[in-house]
Amino acid sequence: MGITVWQRRNARDGAKNILPAETRDQVSAGAIPAVQAASQRLVELESLRLEVSRCTKCALHETRTQTVFGVGSPDAQLMVIGEAPGADEDRQGEPFVGRAGRLLNAMLGAVGLRRETVYIANIVKCRPPKNRDPRPEETASCGAYLKAQIDLVKPAVILAAGRVAAQNLLGTTAAIGRLRGQDHRHPETGIPIVVTYHPAYLLRSPAEKRKSWEDLKRVRRLLQEPA
Repeated sequence: MGITVWQRRNARDGAKNILPAETRDQVSAGAIPAVQAASQRLVELESLRLEVSRCTKCALHETRTQTVFGVGSPDAQLMVIGEAPGADEDRQGEPFVGRAGRLLNAMLGAVGLRRETVYIANIVKCRPPKNRDPRPEETASCGAYLKAQIDLVKPAVILAAGRVAAQNLLGTTAAIGRLRGQDHRHPETGIPIVVTYHPAYLLRSPAEKRKSWEDLKRVRRLLQEPA
């Protein structure tokens, strides 16, 4: 094939190549500490993604097409967490795609954010059959993976999209109507959590979009607060 030297490509090289083109040379030169930190987070997130892709901790692995780990910026200020992959996500391997994903993108855009600047994940990484709610043993099996994602990204704010996400993140059984509009913090990290309706629910109940707009404005205020 005309190749005289073979070199093993390690995880750090792979992660570096995911970075925007304009920052790759700076990473190679070690010029920007913040970019170096983002590169390291990419390495660790990729390692975690590979671990998740091999996971067989619960029965969901038996029916999945593929795992749906998470996407977005490793240094995102906002982390969006939904409940579980649906059929589109299971096929594409990415959270919040299809109609719900397009609505989420529009919601983010309404407060000046782009999808690629946030980090998006789910409570569980495999699709429950027939899109049923994840069971307690399934959310427990994925709990450490989600906690690791939160610890690596270190967002300033978490947006909990939907009842299942909110209840699991906050360790409560309260209805989403009671959780919305309240001040919450992640029990382990202290990161502020804003609870809102899932985009899929908003597609079925468009009259509730006004309430979600209030939630998004809360997100914007929190992101604008001094660190």
